[in-house]
Amino acid sequence: MKNFSVLVLVLLIISCAKKEIIVSEIPFEFGINNAEPNLVEQDGMLSLSWVNSIRGEKATLLYSQLENDTWKKPTTITSGADWFVNWADFPANATNGDVLLTSHLQKSASGTYTYDVVLNLRKLNGEIIKENFLLNTDGMKAEHGFVSIIPNLKEGFFVTWLDGRKTVMDMKVSHHKAMTIRTAEVSKEGTIFNETQVDGRTCDCCQTSITVTENGPLIVYRDRSNTEIRDIYYSEQINGIWNEPKPVFNDNWKINGCPVNGPKVVAKNKTIAVAWFTAAEGDPKVKIAFSTGAKANFKAPIILNDVDAIGRVDVAFINEEEVLVTYIETDETTTYLRCKKVSLSGETSKAFTISEIDSSRSTGVPQLEIIENVAYVVWTISVNKKQQIKSVKFQLEGI
Repeated sequence: MKNFSVLVLVLLIISCAKKEIIVSEIPFEFGINNAEPNLVEQDGMLSLSWVNSIRGEKATLLYSQLENDTWKKPTTITSGADWFVNWADFPANATNGDVLLTSHLQKSASGTYTYDVVLNLRKLNGEIIKENFLLNTDGMKAEHGFVSIIPNLKEGFFVTWLDGRKTVMDMKVSHHKAMTIRTAEVSKEGTIFNETQVDGRTCDCCQTSITVTENGPLIVYRDRSNTEIRDIYYSEQINGIWNEPKPVFNDNWKINGCPVNGPKVVAKNKTIAVAWFTAAEGDPKVKIAFSTGAKANFKAPIILNDVDAIGRVDVAFINEEEVLVTYIETDETTTYLRCKKVSLSGETSKAFTISEIDSSRSTGVPQLEIIENVAYVVWTISVNKKQQIKSVKFQLEGI
């Protein structure tokens, strides 16, 4: 009996011990001066777009897919010498079947914040469908950017972006006037339709995010009240109509400038998860909130960071009951790219450190996707003072 008890104890210890998590690097061997990555999973396939550029010279938008843990030879989507290249406002990409839609930013005038959103539509085999066409058709020399793209329920795409057409009405204070958020659809032939202004006053330069629920598309973004409260809002399209925007949660973060730190939304069946950064009352936090009803209605948020948060979040579903959230946080000596597993019931795992990371803007916004219980993460690093993309993977078992 004593030996049996010892055996049971040993088995319990073994079963409770978590598997060691090994972060494996996926080689990215496509020269230098690569940055602004955007990682997207669709139908079990990982797609990556990024910009290769040298300041003041030509910029090139590149695209690759991961196959057998190897990045395929990149495809050049387009290039130009008059682009707006920025760590926070990076190009977007999405696939729908065998069709790929990408975005980039092209200067429309000499002003710092005068640029348009340019789209390219092609098949994954390289066949060009429509080249270098404008998403914003207002003709205003203003800021347009922070694009998010997802496939729609047909053969095209939903697109959302921040639009500055109203800021040019008074050029003396143009950069201080509020941006708006707009949505549209892009057909598989490149026709833009169903363009709508969803919110007429938003934060200037935080990333947008879009997902599709059982009801239809849902966008999240950082709002901007008349008193400079800049919290995370959402709007859901039901029966073709965009609902009045509502707060995911009232952090009541009052800030007189844009924090350049947008939210991320994902959906699985009726469950929606939104992760975001706030520094209300001078206390930086990373939060996540869930909605599980027939219509979006978010529960009280869960705080994730253990030390001072920097943010730059991403989130992906592991299964129907759990998500993984990536974020950046820092202590007195080091900055870390970390992740936590969060369940719908509110349980959170201990933080897992993916990597130490540079806290500067050159790191960009780390990107997360999950396929078959494996997490894939990409971000920008510096190698011999040149920008380069780092891509890694790790098993979720053990977190």
